[in-house]
Amino acid sequence: MTAKAIIITGTKIVLALIIVSLSSCQPREPETYESASYKRFRENQISYEKYNEFNTQFTFKKLQGFEDGAERYYPSSVIEADSKYYMWYSKPQSNSKVVGPNDATDSLRAFHWDLCDVWYATSTDGLNWEERGLAISRGTAGRYDHRSVFNPDILFVNGKYYLVYQAAKSIDDARWSKQFKTSGDFTPNVIGMSVASTPAGPWKALDEPILKPGPEESWDAEVIHEPTFFVKGGQYFLYYKSHGRLPWTPNVSPGKFNKEHADIPLATGVATANDPEGPYIKSKYNPVLMGGHGSMIWPYRNGVCATLPEGPERNSILFSEDGINFYPRIQGLTIPKGGGAYRPGNFTDVNTSPGLGITWGISHELYPNYHFVRFECDLSLEKGNRVREEYQMVKDYMENDTYDYNPKLNTSTK
Repeated sequence: MTAKAIIITGTKIVLALIIVSLSSCQPREPETYESASYKRFRENQISYEKYNEFNTQFTFKKLQGFEDGAERYYPSSVIEADSKYYMWYSKPQSNSKVVGPNDATDSLRAFHWDLCDVWYATSTDGLNWEERGLAISRGTAGRYDHRSVFNPDILFVNGKYYLVYQAAKSIDDARWSKQFKTSGDFTPNVIGMSVASTPAGPWKALDEPILKPGPEESWDAEVIHEPTFFVKGGQYFLYYKSHGRLPWTPNVSPGKFNKEHADIPLATGVATANDPEGPYIKSKYNPVLMGGHGSMIWPYRNGVCATLPEGPERNSILFSEDGINFYPRIQGLTIPKGGGAYRPGNFTDVNTSPGLGITWGISHELYPNYHFVRFECDLSLEKGNRVREEYQMVKDYMENDTYDYNPKLNTSTK
């Protein structure tokens, strides 16, 4: 073979290899065709309303017993004790105007939640309430809870009642956001706790807070807000809202700014403890929910549900089996703001007894002033079991050639 022939043959081989290589790089036709939406559906990431146990509508009713015009907000979870329903909430001093942090005094409030105490009320039907009086008062001068105690939640375990709440030490920690005169927040603030043997008290406040903002470079460096409880595997999960220290964030306090979490204006974290009084250790997976502000937490099955009124998955219900990894189950709802759900079964460990879900609770509304309303929904375990049973019949039909028609499939789940 001549040199020229060898070159030609080699060139042909190289070209053939290139063609084979290029053809192997071409995308192959899929064995099945699935759009992104269809794929999410088949992977059980989305469900039709009929087969979604979290499908509900929140409705709202006026409460009786709070007609005096006083501000009240952020009700706790509602629990039942002594044949009555109990809830706790923030209530400021009477006749104390909100003037903003720059003009606040010992008797004039910087914000709506300034100079607050925690009060409580009881009801026999969840609609007609009677205010019983003060539960947690502000601490003495120099304590972490001297300026204000507000936004409470309740935990009942082992025959004791544990109230947690936001606490502010001094008006010196009140920072103006520069958005309008009365905007801003206490930065930093902490989470305090008081303990009692009965829901009516008397309450004994712990000497030190149970949770504080993180170090200046962390995602929760600024504030610790809206504590709420969940119990699983012998551990107490304390969820809280926070955000990092950013140069453009209102209320920013001195310290290093956070670049890693600069795109997270608001999120929810969790800390766990083996004892209700702590110590609480923040999860290394924080933040566990992208969003927050007025969220609500409740046990369901062997896990926990959360609502998010704000954030990229706002107006949704999310579920987590382990208390850390949440997945949205339904979106587009009218979510209660600052809601406290009635907790049937109170705070039983969901690994021991499944969470029963919720059907009602109390939330606040902002206009024309802060006031309470009752919300109702159908997120009970009983309803969830019915929906799952119906969907299982559909799946049995899909998988069984000899499946007979079941008239139950004609029923609609509401």
